[in-house]
Amino acid sequence: MTGRLNSDHDGRDPVDDATLALLLEVSGTPKPGNVDRERDLADLRFESFLGGAVGARAGLESAARGDPFGPAFERAVRGMADRAGTNTQFGCLLLLIPLLAATVDDAVVSAGTVTPEAADRVARRTTVDDAVAFYTALEHVDVAVDDPPAEADALDVRRGGDAAPTLRARGMTLRGVMELGAEVDGIPDRNAQEWVEGFPRTFRIAERILADEGPVTDRAARAFIHQLAAEPDTLVATNHDAEVARETSRRVTAVIEGVDAPAGEEVAELPDPLADHVDLAAATTLAEAFVDEGVNPGTTADLVCAGLFVALRRGLEVRA
Repeated sequence: MTGRLNSDHDGRDPVDDATLALLLEVSGTPKPGNVDRERDLADLRFESFLGGAVGARAGLESAARGDPFGPAFERAVRGMADRAGTNTQFGCLLLLIPLLAATVDDAVVSAGTVTPEAADRVARRTTVDDAVAFYTALEHVDVAVDDPPAEADALDVRRGGDAAPTLRARGMTLRGVMELGAEVDGIPDRNAQEWVEGFPRTFRIAERILADEGPVTDRAARAFIHQLAAEPDTLVATNHDAEVARETSRRVTAVIEGVDAPAGEEVAELPDPLADHVDLAAATTLAEAFVDEGVNPGTTADLVCAGLFVALRRGLEVRA
């Protein structure tokens, strides 16, 4: 399906909501270990994320028209990298593009609505050409990934467009690529899991943001802390190791009042509303420590960005 841009009943353009989600995610503070409006990393600045959000716009618009997924994603990544000068929001776009495409799904009752079922249908409809475009998009950025399983060496994402013959020979769709990468050497890839499992984290985060109170940027920060406490971050595990990722989650859990998490264990249930439990002052101290240690939970930020988009489509307002 092509050629139409949908808005919700209030007339809000889903592309505007996607762009706003990118901006709100990076503006939330404190997000321990990540760039936010109060702290940069050594090689990545807050303003770079603002540029990346603007640069991705043409690709977001393409997805919201119902254009083929892969080229829309590649265009968004290329625009992001050109404007930001680096990889700021690759993972965010990997989740936002199918969610945007879901707003023009034929089975959606109300124009502009986004549901887990529609997002899952979009993922299942992806093609080999979409997979090729995904690999091509990786040529525009530097993405931290682990070595693939030995049997999948020909599909190492670091090969970029050179992997196209293998993708075509194996009939590998983009969802198939995500299935292959959902867990490598015992390290789960949360973004790939979203694609395979029907975006459960995205919609849970959206519900939490909607149920929370106060400024949206504070809600985004609390949602980030909640998600990181609940599940170790993929990027931390990739850049360090699985044990560091588990310890990072345990340390974040310590800033949530009323929770006692044993070292290295994931937390299944955390209190709501988060506004009554998250100690943002303690989280700020932890944020500085993580930056100093080079602990960057970027995959958690991707999930929060996707959750913000869904929440905005469901009525979240940034005005007082």
